[in-house]
Amino acid sequence: MSKTRRIDEYEWELPIGFVDGMRVPGRVFASRELFDKALADRAAEQVANVATLPGIVGASFAMPDIHWGYGFPIGGVAATDPASDGVLSPGGVGFDIGCGVRLVRTDLTQADLDDSLRELVHALGNQVPRGVGGRGRLPIQGSDIDRVLTEGVAYAIERGAGWSEDGQSCEDLGTLPDADASQVSERAKERGRGQLGSLGAGNHFLEIQIVDAIRERSAAELLGLVEGQVCVMIHSGSRGVGHQTCTDYLRSIDRLGNAFGYAPPDRQLACVPLNHELAESYRGAMNACGNFALANRQVLMDGVRAAFESVFQSSARDLGMQLVYDVSHNLAKLEEHSIDGTPRPVCVHRKGATRAFGPSHPDLPERFRSTGQPVLIPGSMGTSSFVLTGTDAAATKSFSSTCHGAGRAMSRTKAKKQMSGQELRKQLESAGIALARTRWKLLSEEAPYAYKDAEDVVAACEGAGLSRVVARLRPVGVVKG
Repeated sequence: MSKTRRIDEYEWELPIGFVDGMRVPGRVFASRELFDKALADRAAEQVANVATLPGIVGASFAMPDIHWGYGFPIGGVAATDPASDGVLSPGGVGFDIGCGVRLVRTDLTQADLDDSLRELVHALGNQVPRGVGGRGRLPIQGSDIDRVLTEGVAYAIERGAGWSEDGQSCEDLGTLPDADASQVSERAKERGRGQLGSLGAGNHFLEIQIVDAIRERSAAELLGLVEGQVCVMIHSGSRGVGHQTCTDYLRSIDRLGNAFGYAPPDRQLACVPLNHELAESYRGAMNACGNFALANRQVLMDGVRAAFESVFQSSARDLGMQLVYDVSHNLAKLEEHSIDGTPRPVCVHRKGATRAFGPSHPDLPERFRSTGQPVLIPGSMGTSSFVLTGTDAAATKSFSSTCHGAGRAMSRTKAKKQMSGQELRKQLESAGIALARTRWKLLSEEAPYAYKDAEDVVAACEGAGLSRVVARLRPVGVVKG
């Protein structure tokens, strides 16, 4: 391997030659400490492997929350050019297609929670189905699954789960274009039919949070955020329909082998040219799963509003429970970016990375032209989360991308050995964080010590010029998947 090179305080280069076959360099946005962790768990090697993909342009990028993933590192970003034999790789999206984060604000303050926090956490636990498998809040009958996959948030709202304006506060206005439900297998649809409005398991969560610091007042005002305010953050994805779809297409693409003259350094980087019919099929299916994820978070939010209404005996509208924003971090999108000074359409893979358009981006809704696209960064359980906005600089530095979370620093197996779930529960509750009933023995898999510090991650993104911090939120109540 060639030696790494430090470009500046928050950017590192893996030069061509770091692994054989690289077409472009690798670039990792991170502090020294975070970059060393990426080298130690070999995630940096995955960044270099991605740089061997046909048609990749610019560089193979990674965010400071980078860690080992399937093919691509989690936190990886790569753009491929259809005009230069560029490819599409399901490993660059991941199994939880369309996974993302949603933030709901309220007019409540922490004082309003003093006598009702535990009751509220219990109500949320009852309203939100969670765990492996699991049944959702909104049953889907027969062919209606195709409508979910095509319409996203709009379908959920039509079924009564939400308000007509909710879609306006979602990336892509709540519906991904070019979704094709016919490209999703019947097996995947069957897995998804019963899961709409379910949290899932693992690192998925629902948190009651308090805005404890505002760092950009104008952006915070636009988003309706003030210090001391109660908010709710939801982190979930496309559940079984997305996992099955990724599995289906990985098998189909893997069967093609090296038919296109590319032998990947890692079989998990299986890919297909963007102009191939299988790539078109996958894109249609991927966007359909992304719509399921959007609808899923919409139905979950409806459950959150219902829980607040039951506890505070007031309507969600009177409680000011507007959606701040919803953003996905596991998608590949066709976007126009400047390549060697010329605007060209490229396919931007973002796996565990968030799109972060700056204020001047032509595709940004008028509402966010003064701030840039909102970005939601969840911390690990018991630690702070953040609201950021995109920058114009990110367009040239990272194809308008930034981080997506804290990023794992320890395997689930190792995390469980550090502390039992019951011990962690006591520790969190002693810190004033109420937990909904869950499978306590699995709780320690998602312990704060199993993750990087989200404060360090967002500081690296801000230092690299990829995004700006608007607000910090600390958790007071947790519902885990």
